[in-house]
Amino acid sequence: MIKVGTLISFLIISTISSLNAATYKGQKVYVESCKGCHGGGQELAASKNIRTWEKIMDRKGEKLVDIHFTSKKAEASWNYFNDRKFVKDSKHLEDFLVEYAKDSGNVPACN
Repeated sequence: MIKVGTLISFLIISTISSLNAATYKGQKVYVESCKGCHGGGQELAASKNIRTWEKIMDRKGEKLVDIHFTSKKAEASWNYFNDRKFVKDSKHLEDFLVEYAKDSGNVPACN
C-alpha cells in the first residue's frame, strides 16, 4: 500500500511541476524568438523591474503583443505574436524576464 501511495504522490508532483513555467524554458524562448531583434536577454530583462515585467506579461503577454503590434519596426515579429505558440510560451518568457529583471539581483549565466 505504501508503494502505491508513493507512486501516486510521485506522479502528482511530476505532473504539477511539468505544468509550471520554468525560467530555463523562458530563456530558450527568448533566444529562439526575441534575441534576433533585442540582442542578449540580460540587457532586455534588466531594462525593467519585476513589477513592470509582470504588468507587461499579464494576461498571457497581452501588453507585450500590443507593444509589438503598434511598432512598425516590430513587423517581423507579428506572425509569432499571432501564433498560438506565443500564448503557450508567454508564461515561460515571463518567468525568464521576471527572474532577471533590474531589481531581481540575478544575472543569466549565458544568452
